Amino acid sequence: MLGFQFTAVLRRLVGIAITSVLMAAGLVSGCAHEAKGVSGQAVVRVDERDFKITATRTVRAGEIEIVSRNHGPDDHELLVVRQGGAAKLPMRRDGITVDEDALEPVKAGALEPFAGGTVGVLHLNLTPGRYVLFCNMAGHFLGGMHTTLVVR
Repeated sequence: MLGFQFTAVLRRLVGIAITSVLMAAGLVSGCAHEAKGVSGQAVVRVDERDFKITATRTVRAGEIEIVSRNHGPDDHELLVVRQGGAAKLPMRRDGITVDEDALEPVKAGALEPFAGGTVGVLHLNLTPGRYVLFCNMAGHFLGGMHTTLVVR
């Protein structure tokens, strides 16, 4: 009787282990694919924390939903501008913020400042090219809060 119970428990554990491995493999392979939003548009996930932005690196052109989570504690914003020939973004005279007025012709969109612990969502229609995602709160861009998104 004890051998039968042990065998049943062992089979169940093996089944759980196999299921876990298959689920993990599915999650890993899913990471290689572009996430889709409710309406089928691509989703770019952005994490903003003080002086660091991490985001999806590439996405297909078209309707895109940018979901930015502010890990705070400070307020952050998110600007999306098409990167032209210049490698550097133009700075204001204060030397610590990007000149947003100069970028107006290439600005794809922006999330106004939002508090730590909250999420901002931005819907854009992006054409192929390179885009810079950055926070322009005082000193944040210079502190490293920027990344590049390639739209194919």
